[in-house]
Amino acid sequence: MMQRTITVSNQHIYYRVSGTGDPVVLVHGFGEDGSVWENQVTALQGAYQVIVPDLPGSGASGLTNDVSMEGMAGVLKAILDDMGIQQCVMIGHSMGGYVTLAFAEKYPGVLQAFGLFHSTAYADNEEKIAARRRGIQFIREQGPQKFLEQSIKNLFSEDFKNQHPEIVKEYIARFTNFSAESLVSYYEAMIKRPDRTEVLRKFSGPVLFIIGVHDNAVSPEQGMEQSHLPRLAYVHILKHSGHMGMIEEAVESTAFLQQFLKNCKMP
Repeated sequence: MMQRTITVSNQHIYYRVSGTGDPVVLVHGFGEDGSVWENQVTALQGAYQVIVPDLPGSGASGLTNDVSMEGMAGVLKAILDDMGIQQCVMIGHSMGGYVTLAFAEKYPGVLQAFGLFHSTAYADNEEKIAARRRGIQFIREQGPQKFLEQSIKNLFSEDFKNQHPEIVKEYIARFTNFSAESLVSYYEAMIKRPDRTEVLRKFSGPVLFIIGVHDNAVSPEQGMEQSHLPRLAYVHILKHSGHMGMIEEAVESTAFLQQFLKNCKMP
């Protein structure tokens, strides 16, 4: 694995590059960093060039002055430009899916295919906005660590938490080093993001949807509903996962990604 950095808005943006072949970008979600994809990178790096950034304000990347979904899409474009990559496949988990959709809208010719992994093209409804605002208040009053200790635990299915408490504990410990400013900025950006179902309708390439049956953040009903919008969709259901399928059902998730990448193999 190569570790690289670029500078955006006077901040260092960190990303990892593993393997050789057609480029695949894996974009992590809220309250995570790129290490969340470690199982998938191990499996994919033998056949693909896997690029895994830490989004601005996450992991080893500094917080830029624009962490809107469009702003973070611009950071991903800067990484691809830094590597001289003109076309790739992009897979986004949760908030990373929102960034991927913004990227598809802003740079339509760059993506040959993309995937939404426990993510949605729909804008937040009033209930979701209210929940995010409560989260912002909690972060400001109780601090980011206490907030993430609670929120990360709730992303896993009940069965997984009961069967693998040590894994959940390890991930909570790994991802509680965020600043309050970063988390609040992400929440505010997610509240403001527009509906991007039109991106799904207009995109000419294949789109992957990975849906967790026990996902409390993006309901399986919503995931299935949006999967009818693209011209060509690949839909996979993780029957035992909540919102963290790349960990909860790592083997299955990786197999879905491998099959999708094989189906949309670059000419």
